[in-house]
Amino acid sequence: MIYSTHGVCQIDDISDKTIAGETKSYYTLHPINNTQKLQISIPVDSDKVMMLTLLEATEAKSILESFRSPGVEWNPHPNNRNREFLNVVHSGNRQEIAQVINTLARRKAEADLLNKKLYEQDRKILENAKTILVKELSLALKQSETEIEQQIASYLSEEAIASV
Repeated sequence: MIYSTHGVCQIDDISDKTIAGETKSYYTLHPINNTQKLQISIPVDSDKVMMLTLLEATEAKSILESFRSPGVEWNPHPNNRNREFLNVVHSGNRQEIAQVINTLARRKAEADLLNKKLYEQDRKILENAKTILVKELSLALKQSETEIEQQIASYLSEEAIASV
């Protein structure tokens, strides 16, 4: 399961709980990288929390290959760009999330070459979305997170070399 803010999670239990006089079924889950021993309890029928199933290997391969393309159009207005990118990340569409990561990673590489920093909001979106997506791709493709990150980096550099 992919839980919108904590990434890949394992469902430990589904049980009924009574809160404020109302009994509902709740998922009990924990993030796979659970260094803080975090346990999450959310209603099964919640429309406020997005939970997705893990990617199939074929879809994961397609998403990984998408890093060879240039990404999404850059919005020069940071607040609008931030809102657009966050909407994509919260949508759960991994293909679109990959394209946002792709665009931000390319912008970060450009900024690094100029000894500049990526805008802070962009950096946070890049780090958080990439961490979750890389973990999911790693599980779907049965490769280490390091291997996935290396593949992404090589695809991004292929494009940079081709445009020179």
